[in-house]
Amino acid sequence: MVETEEQMITHPGEPHDTALSGRLNWLRAGVLGANDGIISTAGLVIGVAAATASAAPVLTAGIAGLVSGAVSMALGEYVSVSSQRDTERALLEKERGELAQFPDQELEELVKLYEAKGLSPATARQVARELTERDAFTAHADIELHLDPEALTNPWQAAGASAVAFTTGSLLPLAAIVLSPPGIRIPVTFLVVVLALAVTGGLSAWLGGARRRRAAVRLVAGGSLAMAVTFGVGELVGAAVG
Repeated sequence: MVETEEQMITHPGEPHDTALSGRLNWLRAGVLGANDGIISTAGLVIGVAAATASAAPVLTAGIAGLVSGAVSMALGEYVSVSSQRDTERALLEKERGELAQFPDQELEELVKLYEAKGLSPATARQVARELTERDAFTAHADIELHLDPEALTNPWQAAGASAVAFTTGSLLPLAAIVLSPPGIRIPVTFLVVVLALAVTGGLSAWLGGARRRRAAVRLVAGGSLAMAVTFGVGELVGAAVG
């Protein structure tokens, strides 16, 4: 369906609204970070629990895995977002310079961009002129670069959110294996992790507009395989050491 010119200019509550899309991306990233924490910590503690019946090594390994994983996730996110932010700043500075040197050419470029979105030449020119008179730099950053100069991603915020998400996910298998009776701690942890992955997998798919059942099954299968492999490794190591 082709949108009318008025519909293309104003869509305050639609899913492709920039602010809403940004919030959904952050939420989806948080869910994925929690999944990483669930799977990696579950695999670690189940592997250690398969090698020893003592709770102390399991708890030690779980906490070490939680801390190292959270730090690694935070550092990786910080570096990635910092690089992205540097690139965005460079693009914005380049655009600012072009606007200062070639204002007429930049206006024509803005008109063409709105025409490409489906506006008539007359309407595209009117919109471009009005936006240029109000704030030419913001208008070009939005339509040309798809950036908001006042809302660039904060690398510290991204790192903190990643660390919190990973830690939250890690606490679930860690608590399950530490609080369960020794004889059933591995099956209980496996069941808890499978249920958690089914929920977070469905939530992640829903946020991304994908099929929830397929995403949940895929995530549960991957998590189950990871736990099975680490359990087997723990059994072998425990038998060899013992």
